[in-house]
Amino acid sequence: MGLLDNLMGNASDVDAASVQEDLSDLLLPDEKVEVAFAVFRDLFVFSSRRLLLVDKQGMTGKKVEYHSVPYRAITQFKVETAGTFDAEAELEIHVSGGAAPIRKTFGKKSNIMGVQKALAEHVL
Repeated sequence: MGLLDNLMGNASDVDAASVQEDLSDLLLPDEKVEVAFAVFRDLFVFSSRRLLLVDKQGMTGKKVEYHSVPYRAITQFKVETAGTFDAEAELEIHVSGGAAPIRKTFGKKSNIMGVQKALAEHVL
């Protein structure tokens, strides 16, 4: 993934084995990373047990928020692809008991359909 893709918020596939290693302290002993997507410094990680949103914050990215969502808690999700005049694609995930959905924006050339497919495989 190039710098321009990063700046545009384009999601790209990330090697699951490297993410498994990076998140080894966070994952359960029998939990495996199945597929992961990077958007700039952030990650969407689909493991054998949950969706994990990794949000690196601040200028240095040393402060990190880990948001775990069990697949059984996802009640619905929506993907809106970028159109001819739209600059971005959008993802919305509704979680039971959550006041507002989780919303993420992706660049026009992002792999939003890969994210949607991974969600569908785990939730449906």
